Order: sequence, then C-alpha cells, then structure tokens
Amino acid sequence: MARRYDTNDATDRVTGLREAASAVRRGELVVLPTDTVYGIGADAFSSEAVADLLDAKGRGRNMPTPVLIGSPNTLHGLVTDFSEMAWELVDAFWPGALTLVAKHQPSLQWDLGDTRGTVAVRMPLHPVAIELLTEFGPMAVSSANLTGHPAPEDCDAAQQMLGDSVSVYLDGGPTPGIVPSSIVDVTREVPVLLRAGALSAEELRKVVPDLEVAN
Repeated sequence: MARRYDTNDATDRVTGLREAASAVRRGELVVLPTDTVYGIGADAFSSEAVADLLDAKGRGRNMPTPVLIGSPNTLHGLVTDFSEMAWELVDAFWPGALTLVAKHQPSLQWDLGDTRGTVAVRMPLHPVAIELLTEFGPMAVSSANLTGHPAPEDCDAAQQMLGDSVSVYLDGGPTPGIVPSSIVDVTREVPVLLRAGALSAEELRKVVPDLEVAN
C-alpha cells in the first residue's frame, strides 16, 4: 500500500522525506514535486529500480530516464568533458528548468536506458525535491505519468495513474509550473537546444551566444 505525506505540514514533511529516502534505498519508487511537474524517482544506480520506473510508466529503454541532483557540485562525479560553456549555463540557470545532456563518467555503474554514453541531468528549483536529493543523492526521475498521458501538476493526478507501483508520494500541492524544462546538449563543441521549454533560445543565448537549435 502506497503511503502519502503532505509536505506542506511540517511534521508530515519530515516523516515523508525520511520515508521516501528509505524507500529509494530499498530500490522502491517515490513520487515527488518539482518546479515543473511531479516526478517519479528511483535510485539512479540501481538498474532494477530504474527498470521498475520505466515499467511503471509503460516506457521503453529508448527513452532514457533523466537524473536529478541536489547540488551542482555533484556533477563532478557524474559527467566528463564538461565545457566552460556548460558550466556557464549551470551558473546561470540552476537550480531551475534546464536539463543538460552531457557525457557521463565511463566508470559509473548505472543503466538509465539506451543513453549512448550520455546522461540528461538537472537540479530542480523545488525545496522538497532538493531536500530529498540532498538526503539520498542522484535520482533517476521522469514525469510521474503513464506514457501518452499528460504530466501531472498535482499529487492526485500522479497517484491516479501510478497507484501502488509507487511506495511513497510526497504531496507538495500544485507544482509552480507546467512547462517542461528546456534541454540543451553540451556534448558537442557548441551547445545545441534539443527542446525549448521553460527557457527560450533567446534567454539561453544571453549566456551562450553561439547556442544552436536542433532541427
């Protein structure tokens, strides 16, 4: 039976975050609010947990799961060949609605799907998400919806779709924004905007003037 905690209540928040972190350590799934939509999360370094996440969503390995982190410093252990322009984007837009696709450290033992040696990573601008990520560490997190259905803006919608496939639901109320994060590929010499979301190409070019836009 899934457990649900109201993170707007101080006592529930403490208990919920503790229970969510424990559930992720056991290889179970949790739902958490972010600054865009609700996400379904798992231990990024547990291939079984990530596979369960994809199964819960009805999603294939051809759509790898992004990774959320609680601090930019975590990047040092996750990515390689991270350019100066990539760090400038981090400095300007994290925490926030910017996902960066970077080359991951080849030594990492994880399986996020068919990533071809890359990882999509983001630091969300939401206190509950940050607290959980700080407590646990990097998590594989995707939108908390069944594939083909709208991404949930509140915990009710997420629970209606995912039910008992998730162990712990952290209910932070409606999310602040419904527009997904923008995705920029920083694996190349010049960053490429793969998906325009909360951040437009014009906003990103204020930091990286040479930014290209994918066709």
